[in-house]
Amino acid sequence: MKITAIIPTFNEEIHIEEAIKSVSFADEIIVIDSFSTDTTVELVKKHDVRLIQRVFDDFSSQKNYAIQQAKYDWIYILDADERVTPELRTEILQQVKLSEDFVGFYVYRTFYFFNKRIRFGGWQRDKVVRLFLKEYCQYNGNPVHEIIETEGKLGFLNHKLEHFSYRGFDHYISKLNTYSGLQAQQLYLQSKKVTPYHLSIKPPVRFFIHYIIRLGFLDGYSGFILAKAQAYGVYKRYVKLKVLNNSSN
Repeated sequence: MKITAIIPTFNEEIHIEEAIKSVSFADEIIVIDSFSTDTTVELVKKHDVRLIQRVFDDFSSQKNYAIQQAKYDWIYILDADERVTPELRTEILQQVKLSEDFVGFYVYRTFYFFNKRIRFGGWQRDKVVRLFLKEYCQYNGNPVHEIIETEGKLGFLNHKLEHFSYRGFDHYISKLNTYSGLQAQQLYLQSKKVTPYHLSIKPPVRFFIHYIIRLGFLDGYSGFILAKAQAYGVYKRYVKLKVLNNSSN
């Protein structure tokens, strides 16, 4: 069985070449780019891949569009800041040849922050569906944390995907600002209102969950920063929702 690997990008010049190398085992590689303004496109053109540029509307639509362009039945989705290890690569190739019971597979991710591996704070349970048959799986319309809707059973891969999502605190905050804006827009469309609870209680509760309950403190300073940033993201979501609600009055 053959595989199409799909890499969504926007301004990923730091990651894109390593990402492409990471899925060099695929029979087809598609990079779907949201009109990057850095050198991402130029770097992509140096490799034997198929480049598609499409105006970004939401994560689900972007990935579903690329899936529709794929030549092969098995799809492997790779975010540009992820890397397939040699062990995971071998397992992927084995599964597409042998699998008869599953239409897709979860893979756990090893999360890195400031180039340090994060072992707690909830990140240790981070898993995503990355390998699947396109006939039975597609992304739903959630604009932020898109998920796969499947018609069939999902299995689990044993080896982990490496995830280098955040190059530092400022980069993390920048991503949280982007996600909080998308989440606020979603809540606005659902006519949600902001209360003091959302602004004063939910952020510290989120910090407590990640830092204490999920043992983020065992990751030291990085665990503290990540928990604090999670709380900040919740706060920004509802501030932005309040601004949207006020602007419509």
